[in-house]
Amino acid sequence: MAQNVFEPWNDPAEKPLIQFKGVTKRFGEFVAIDNQTFDIYEREFFALLGPSGCGKTTMMRMLAGFETPTEGTILLGGQDMAPIPPNKRAINMMFQSYALFPHLSVWENIAFGLRRDNKPKAEIEARVAEMLKLTRLEQFAKRKPHQISGGQRQRVALARCLAKAPKLLLLDEPMGALDAKLRQATQFELMDIQEKTGTTFVIVTHDQEEAMTVASRVAVMDNGRIIQADTPARIYEMPNSVYVADFIGEVTIIPGKVHRRDKGYDVTFAEGQPTLYSEFDAEFDNGQTGYLALRPEKVAISAERPEGRTNAVQGKIIDIAYLGNLSTYHVVLPNGQKIKAQTANTRRLSRRDFTWEDTVWLSWTDTAAVLLKG
Repeated sequence: MAQNVFEPWNDPAEKPLIQFKGVTKRFGEFVAIDNQTFDIYEREFFALLGPSGCGKTTMMRMLAGFETPTEGTILLGGQDMAPIPPNKRAINMMFQSYALFPHLSVWENIAFGLRRDNKPKAEIEARVAEMLKLTRLEQFAKRKPHQISGGQRQRVALARCLAKAPKLLLLDEPMGALDAKLRQATQFELMDIQEKTGTTFVIVTHDQEEAMTVASRVAVMDNGRIIQADTPARIYEMPNSVYVADFIGEVTIIPGKVHRRDKGYDVTFAEGQPTLYSEFDAEFDNGQTGYLALRPEKVAISAERPEGRTNAVQGKIIDIAYLGNLSTYHVVLPNGQKIKAQTANTRRLSRRDFTWEDTVWLSWTDTAAVLLKG
């Protein structure tokens, strides 16, 4: 039986939970968000990803109600958010610092918002118990924040945010304070909790691995604009620009002149170098500059020229990055173009077939590289 794929953005019958319509935000002369229109759907885990200063936090602060758009409209469930103050929105925000009350126990921290809303005692107790169970914090209920670990404090902050059953939860760099191993474990916990509650999550992060792990869709931002919003797989395999290809994961970019041939394009990139070929569905004029984006795991490395490959170039190894499970070879061609090739180290001890200064052949299939306009 085919698995039901969660892709509401591809279903015309689905109504978005959040709609940005022509939203611009200026601070004086500075344009922080530049005329953005996009949708976020219910039950999505949506990531705003980009370098510092790209506008992702401003986007989140407008959703929370801490900033108002200079132009345009933000709708939540079809309702204009502008006149609704932050505390009246069905939105909660989890800050990077967690902002827990140090003098209150874990239980009281989670109950805080419910008490402020004057919920009945029995309802508060039932809801806090549910949140403690969801975040696996039952045995820590009586402890104060300083008596638990950073990862547990983060789960308390999450439980407190979810206790009021918001339609939307905003997470601002939520894993910035955690070490690498704990961050990875927490990412899967977050996904699990998001799935169980069905709450829409919007996460702001500059960590591409984090965005690619947790999100149903990633919006890659630059200079106040979303450059591409798509599933992690499509962002990685089918970037729409050199900026996105370069921002996500490792990549080699080879600029060259393109000419139509068969189902794709020939790419001439340097004098004395073979013409490369990319079978890629894009519209280019003959002679136009195109950019081949090539992921290192799609490049094979060999001592001899491989048989039957159109894309084969010879170069010299100038660097090797050994990452335990992978080795990345940095190879320079005679014209100075550098290409990365990656191999999986499947044996117990990596066979050092190739070493620095070795002359090697790099090759890849006709469909391995994406051809971009810039």
